[in-house]
Amino acid sequence: MNFDLTEEQKLWQRTVHEFVAKEVQPKAHEVDVTSEFNWDATRKMGSLGLLGLNIPEAYGGAGVDSVSAAIALEELGWGCGSTALAIAAHNGLGT
Repeated sequence: MNFDLTEEQKLWQRTVHEFVAKEVQPKAHEVDVTSEFNWDATRKMGSLGLLGLNIPEAYGGAGVDSVSAAIALEELGWGCGSTALAIAAHNGLGT
C-alpha cells in the first residue's frame, strides 16, 4: 500500500503552509495571550477552501478528500493550535 501524498496533495500542503506562515503563525502568540480569535485570517480561509473542507464543491465547499482535510488541519496546527482546533470544529461539528 502506498502512503505517499499525491502531487495534488503536495501542492495543497504547500499552499496551506504558505498561507498559515503568512496569515496565522505571526499572530499565534497574540491569539493565545489575548484569547482573541484571528478573524482577519479566518475571513481569508474561506476563499482558500479551509472553511468547507468536507463540503462538496457543488454546495460551495472545497470537497477535498479526508487526507487533504487532515493535511490542512495539520498545517493550521503548525501555525496556531487554537486556530486549528476552531477550524477543525467548524469543519467537523458545524457542517
